[in-house]
Amino acid sequence: MNKTVNINLAGIFFHVDENAYLKLQRYLDAIKRSFTDSQGRDEIISDIEARIAELFSEKIKDERQVIGMKEVDEVIEVMGQPEDYRIDEEIFEDEPKASSQTKNTKQLFRDTTNSYVGGVSSGLGHYLGIDPIWIRLAWILFTVFSSGAFILIYIAFWLFVPEAKTTADFLAMKGEAVNISNIEKKIKEGFNDVADKVKDVDYQKYGNKVKSSSTTFFEALGDVALTLFKIFVKFVGVFLLILAGATLIGLFFGLFTVGTFDFVDTGLSEHIGVANMPEAPLWLLSLLCFFAIGIPFFFLFILGLKILITNLKSIGTPAKISLLAVWIAAVFGLVFLGIKQATQEAFDAQVITQEKVLPVAKNDTLNIQMVRNTRYINTLRRGNEFSIRRDENDNKVIVIKDVQVFFRASSRDTVAKISIEKKADGSSYEEAKKRAEDIIFGYEVSDNTLLINGYALTDYANKYRDQEVKVIITLPEGMTIYPDNNTRRYNNSWSYDDYLVVDRREGNYLQLVDGKLLCSTCEDEAAENNWKYNEDKDGIHINISDSTSKSKVKIDKKGLEIKNEEVDIKIDKNGVNIKSEN
Repeated sequence: MNKTVNINLAGIFFHVDENAYLKLQRYLDAIKRSFTDSQGRDEIISDIEARIAELFSEKIKDERQVIGMKEVDEVIEVMGQPEDYRIDEEIFEDEPKASSQTKNTKQLFRDTTNSYVGGVSSGLGHYLGIDPIWIRLAWILFTVFSSGAFILIYIAFWLFVPEAKTTADFLAMKGEAVNISNIEKKIKEGFNDVADKVKDVDYQKYGNKVKSSSTTFFEALGDVALTLFKIFVKFVGVFLLILAGATLIGLFFGLFTVGTFDFVDTGLSEHIGVANMPEAPLWLLSLLCFFAIGIPFFFLFILGLKILITNLKSIGTPAKISLLAVWIAAVFGLVFLGIKQATQEAFDAQVITQEKVLPVAKNDTLNIQMVRNTRYINTLRRGNEFSIRRDENDNKVIVIKDVQVFFRASSRDTVAKISIEKKADGSSYEEAKKRAEDIIFGYEVSDNTLLINGYALTDYANKYRDQEVKVIITLPEGMTIYPDNNTRRYNNSWSYDDYLVVDRREGNYLQLVDGKLLCSTCEDEAAENNWKYNEDKDGIHINISDSTSKSKVKIDKKGLEIKNEEVDIKIDKNGVNIKSEN
């Protein structure tokens, strides 16, 4: 059974085995005796104890773990023996480097002794080996070109990168071994003349190792591979940092731009408010998206920082749990709003006005035109879109542009008729029907001309829920219509449910014959009537006729035969036979 001793080393509490404690005490007493007459003795001893406490903290995995002889010996090996160093004032001029097996690398700290704000630029300058003035200039340029977004990244460095406080921190920041000799040297020089002699990647060292007889080829190859792997990992860290940082900046701008539309009366806010399916405040949607997307990318940003910075401070378990809870709440909030959005268009309803007779005789021509009102639309064009305008009473209304004209043949009627079909969506059938009934649409007849509005209106409070209007014109057999060219974008373009198709024949007189709209003045139909195509088991037959002559072309397994009034050409296995009346 071994006794344990509780000690407080540099403000940190440790459980130490009794034998290990005695050895550590002898070691610290020897160090104190070595610096009896040295300038800055108390500060040197304090920094050495802080470094030893830091090394112990790295070795223990549980706060109840007891430090034994093994841990004390490892710390002494890193720090060095007091008798290995001369204690006179000329030690820094003539003393050769103390041998150490510790491999040192730079660590990132904030250097507040040479700072204007938080010491981030100065610390990055030490870490990258760059004058801090260039780092500060880069921050200014990035902040200006990103409209201030890079301030967030600066704040992240300020929060998560620790400040260099002790002598050991300053030595680690500049890449020097944190041992007794360097701590004493740093304090005696007053932090003014510390040489930065350790670089991030020392390729010459690997070359010398390959040449050395004590290092085999495979060991050197392994070191090179390890270096390349570390470079790759650093590259991944930079990639994650850029990706996550850009995403967070974009989300930040989205939150403080789109999210503020509810509080600013703009045209864009009106459109978003009308089309806002879940009927939730836009600021709430922006906030939920910010947390649902931003928190995972925030952790990616921290991961990138940890890859690049080995001594990065942790945000702490409470902060991690809190962010996880916020993320779960945001995701559930978006799922709830998504379900609510889906129910907004779960039902659709159609409202058909009573069919009315058009005051146009069967033998007369029905002219059809679309009309516009510059208060609501500037151009006649159908589309699945809407706009926000003000009516005569200065009230906001939604202008619906989804208006379509359909033609239908009737063999029973002797007069032309018109009916209006309105459609809308809603979370219930009753709501959809009410929204469809609220659509305002008009037309009028003047001197055998049917004038149809190229738009429809509904109150702003109804919002946009896929409202549309169908104008159905029923024609009796034999009636002629003249669809104006401005109806081209509104006419039905494909045949279904017995609807007739004008098919880009606007600007021509179309007569309903045998249930079809025929056009005798259309060039494409005249050309179609001159060509007759027939295909049967004997081959292909093509008849071509015009006002002056008739021609026939026959293609089958026997060959090709062309006949007209002047010449007869036949091509088969026997050759070419040409007969002419001339």
